[in-house]
Amino acid sequence: MTRAEGAHQRIVERREQAERLREQRLAHEREGNVAKTLAGHLRANNFERWLLEEALDLLVDGASRILRELSAGQYELVHDKGEFYVVDHHDAGLRRGVRTLSGGETFQASLALALALSEQLAGLSTTSASLESIVLDEGFGTLDAATLDTVAATLEGLAARGDRMVGVVTHVPSLAERVPVRFEVRKDARTARVERVGL
Repeated sequence: MTRAEGAHQRIVERREQAERLREQRLAHEREGNVAKTLAGHLRANNFERWLLEEALDLLVDGASRILRELSAGQYELVHDKGEFYVVDHHDAGLRRGVRTLSGGETFQASLALALALSEQLAGLSTTSASLESIVLDEGFGTLDAATLDTVAATLEGLAARGDRMVGVVTHVPSLAERVPVRFEVRKDARTARVERVGL
């Protein structure tokens, strides 16, 4: 009887020990699964992809806000799986690829993206830097008259906001004439000089 009771007590103790070990094993398995999942999320390509998706979302949101302002509420910029689209609010909210935009519309969308990117970069700066000026050298000579008018109106609207100086490098007289203050480079056979024209 004594031997049986001793054997029983040892069995009870071993069962308790086995239960504790089982609980420890389950806890270690849970920790291992968490570590494995975290390692998967933090693998270079997954983490980089997540960061890029977040940055692209912020960029498109900012550019869309600017594009709505530049286009007097007509266009909004969106993206889906790396492709950019515009939503045309003057055409029942039609969503179309950016490749279908006219020259002036493409200029507005590109300018909106550039300005949004500059705002993001300024926001990442530890010195509270801001973009107080922007200089555009966009090859305006290739634009037709209607597109050139859209570009000029966009730049005038951007300058009217008053939050940054807008500089334009152009050889197109009709665009240069719409700039209130300009500097013209005049050359002769021997020298070149810069003259201020306007206000």
